[in-house]
Amino acid sequence: MKVTNNKIGPMTGKLDTVKTGKAESGKNSAASEKLSGTEAGRAAKANVHLSERAQLMQKAKEIASQPMEVDEAKVARLQKLIDEGKYKVDAEAIADRLVDEHLSLPD
Repeated sequence: MKVTNNKIGPMTGKLDTVKTGKAESGKNSAASEKLSGTEAGRAAKANVHLSERAQLMQKAKEIASQPMEVDEAKVARLQKLIDEGKYKVDAEAIADRLVDEHLSLPD
Protein backbone atom coordinates (compact mmCIF):
# COMPACT_ATOMS: atom_id res chain seq x y z
CA MET A 1 0.00 0.00 0.00
CA LYS A 2 1.35 3.37 -0.98
CA VAL A 3 0.75 6.36 1.28
CA THR A 4 0.65 9.77 -0.34
CA ASN A 5 0.14 13.30 0.90
CA ASN A 6 -3.02 13.93 -1.13
CA LYS A 7 -5.14 16.79 0.09
CA ILE A 8 -8.51 15.09 0.42
CA GLY A 9 -11.34 15.93 2.82
CA PRO A 10 -12.29 18.87 5.04
CA MET A 11 -8.89 19.22 6.73
CA THR A 12 -7.10 20.13 3.49
CA GLY A 13 -6.10 23.68 4.36
CA LYS A 14 -5.68 23.07 8.07
CA LEU A 15 -3.26 20.18 7.71
CA ASP A 16 -0.58 22.29 6.04
CA THR A 17 -0.90 25.07 8.62
CA VAL A 18 -0.59 22.58 11.48
CA LYS A 19 2.57 21.17 9.94
CA THR A 20 4.16 24.57 9.45
CA GLY A 21 2.72 26.30 12.53
CA LYS A 22 2.15 29.50 10.52
CA ALA A 23 -1.64 29.87 10.69
CA GLU A 24 -2.17 30.74 14.34
CA SER A 25 1.12 32.43 15.16
CA GLY A 26 -0.01 35.78 13.76
CA LYS A 27 -3.25 35.72 15.75
CA ASN A 28 -1.54 34.88 19.03
CA SER A 29 1.04 37.62 18.70
CA ALA A 30 -1.64 40.15 17.74
CA ALA A 31 -3.76 39.16 20.74
CA SER A 32 -0.82 39.44 23.10
CA GLU A 33 0.00 42.90 21.74
CA LYS A 34 -3.59 44.05 22.45
CA LEU A 35 -3.26 43.42 26.21
CA SER A 36 -3.05 46.70 28.06
CA GLY A 37 -0.93 47.14 31.15
CA THR A 38 -3.92 46.71 33.48
CA GLU A 39 -5.05 43.52 31.76
CA ALA A 40 -1.55 42.09 31.94
CA GLY A 41 -1.39 43.08 35.61
CA ARG A 42 -4.70 41.32 36.33
CA ALA A 43 -3.46 38.20 34.58
CA ALA A 44 -0.30 38.22 36.69
CA LYS A 45 -2.30 38.63 39.94
CA ALA A 46 -4.76 35.79 39.31
CA ASN A 47 -5.31 33.63 42.38
CA VAL A 48 -5.31 29.86 42.18
CA HIS A 49 -6.79 27.76 44.96
CA LEU A 50 -5.87 24.09 45.03
CA SER A 51 -8.12 21.54 46.68
CA GLU A 52 -6.82 19.55 49.61
CA ARG A 53 -6.55 16.50 47.38
CA ALA A 54 -4.50 18.44 44.81
CA GLN A 55 -2.20 19.66 47.57
CA LEU A 56 -1.73 16.07 48.78
CA MET A 57 -0.95 14.97 45.22
CA GLN A 58 1.62 17.75 44.90
CA LYS A 59 3.22 16.75 48.21
CA ALA A 60 3.33 13.10 47.09
CA LYS A 61 5.08 14.10 43.86
CA GLU A 62 7.64 16.11 45.82
CA ILE A 63 8.32 13.19 48.16
CA ALA A 64 8.58 10.75 45.25
CA SER A 65 11.06 12.98 43.42
CA GLN A 66 13.48 13.13 46.36
CA PRO A 67 16.51 10.87 46.16
CA MET A 68 15.95 7.63 48.01
CA GLU A 69 18.41 6.10 50.44
CA VAL A 70 18.93 2.38 49.90
CA ASP A 71 20.13 0.08 52.66
CA GLU A 72 22.40 -2.09 50.53
CA ALA A 73 23.11 -4.54 53.37
CA LYS A 74 19.39 -5.16 53.93
CA VAL A 75 18.79 -5.59 50.20
CA ALA A 76 21.63 -8.12 49.98
CA ARG A 77 20.34 -10.02 53.03
CA LEU A 78 16.79 -10.22 51.67
CA GLN A 79 18.03 -11.17 48.21
CA LYS A 80 20.02 -14.03 49.72
CA LEU A 81 16.96 -15.28 51.65
CA ILE A 82 14.80 -15.10 48.50
CA ASP A 83 17.43 -16.93 46.42
CA GLU A 84 17.68 -19.68 49.04
CA GLY A 85 13.88 -19.99 49.27
CA LYS A 86 13.93 -19.09 52.96
CA TYR A 87 12.07 -15.77 52.75
CA LYS A 88 8.54 -16.18 54.04
CA VAL A 89 5.82 -13.60 53.41
CA ASP A 90 3.24 -13.06 56.15
CA ALA A 91 0.24 -12.36 53.92
CA GLU A 92 -2.08 -11.71 56.86
CA ALA A 93 0.22 -9.03 58.30
CA ILE A 94 0.51 -7.37 54.90
CA ALA A 95 -3.27 -7.41 54.43
CA ASP A 96 -3.79 -5.90 57.90
CA ARG A 97 -1.35 -3.08 57.18
CA LEU A 98 -2.97 -2.38 53.79
CA VAL A 99 -6.41 -2.12 55.40
CA ASP A 100 -5.08 0.10 58.21
CA GLU A 101 -3.37 2.35 55.68
CA HIS A 102 -6.51 2.61 53.59
CA LEU A 103 -8.67 3.46 56.60
CA SER A 104 -6.28 6.21 57.70
CA LEU A 105 -6.44 8.02 54.33
CA PRO A 106 -8.55 11.19 54.19
CA ASP A 107 -11.67 11.06 52.01
